[in-house]
Amino acid sequence: MSREDNRKLNELLVYLFNRVMDTEAKAVITEEYKDITNNDMHIIDAIGIGEPGSMSAIARQLSVTVGTLTVNMNSLEKKGYIKRERSAEDKRVVLVTLTEKGRRAFFHHRDFHWAMIRSAVKGLNEEEMKVLISCLQKLSNFFDKEDREYKE
Repeated sequence: MSREDNRKLNELLVYLFNRVMDTEAKAVITEEYKDITNNDMHIIDAIGIGEPGSMSAIARQLSVTVGTLTVNMNSLEKKGYIKRERSAEDKRVVLVTLTEKGRRAFFHHRDFHWAMIRSAVKGLNEEEMKVLISCLQKLSNFFDKEDREYKE
């Protein structure tokens, strides 16, 4: 790859990262959700709508410490988005679920991501879709590798 292509690709990746974050914040933090941040929406997304998750599992998924997550969870609980309770099997474990308000926020955030994906793949044929997925998987693998090396 030429130096010019490297430069263009880097500029595009940085631009897209910033645009996704900015656009997502504007799209998901509406009048209804003005009491939370985009980061809170990602925590809500990590909690999900399935079975209750433990604080440690959610923290691991978000690559933060349980202490850091606790600060955010306190705020989300106070605002009515989540509820926490001790596990019946192991009282040391705190399980988190979304309230009805939290579930609405989860689906609101998910809808933004679905719209973004639909826009990104609109008009792609099957081969182009495979190339896009392959490129993004390589980028994801790079970040995973960097993250592991950073933690060591």
